[in-house]
Amino acid sequence: MWLLYAFLSAIFAAAVAIFGKLGLKTIDSTLATTIRSIIMAIFLFLVALTLKKFNGFNFHSLNGKDWLLITLSGIAGALSWLFYFFALKYGMAGKVVAIDRLSIIFVIILAALFLGEGLTWRSVMGAAMIAGGAYIITLK
Repeated sequence: MWLLYAFLSAIFAAAVAIFGKLGLKTIDSTLATTIRSIIMAIFLFLVALTLKKFNGFNFHSLNGKDWLLITLSGIAGALSWLFYFFALKYGMAGKVVAIDRLSIIFVIILAALFLGEGLTWRSVMGAAMIAGGAYIITLK
């Protein structure tokens, strides 16, 4: 099931690039990212309500470490989208997305360092091919 979710994520990420690029023609990228984030927050809140994810939830059930990590994840995500939309406003969507997807390489490295996920010859070769592909896509 995770594979289906991953493909759906990729499809919607592509839609973000296309809709975002089209929508940035007449608006500042920071303002567009902010408006987008508000819309996302409202949408996700409504989805969580609809799926009854708040039933039995208590904010005090999360410990300090959980709050810190969720907060850092939120800040990292916000910074990622700010820089993504800056790049998208002034660059070609295909090239911006190719560079953005280099995050896969960073995840492989950071997951090995902090999560104990192993580096295999397959993950190293895959990362090298992703880097090569991004390079080729961004050539003039």
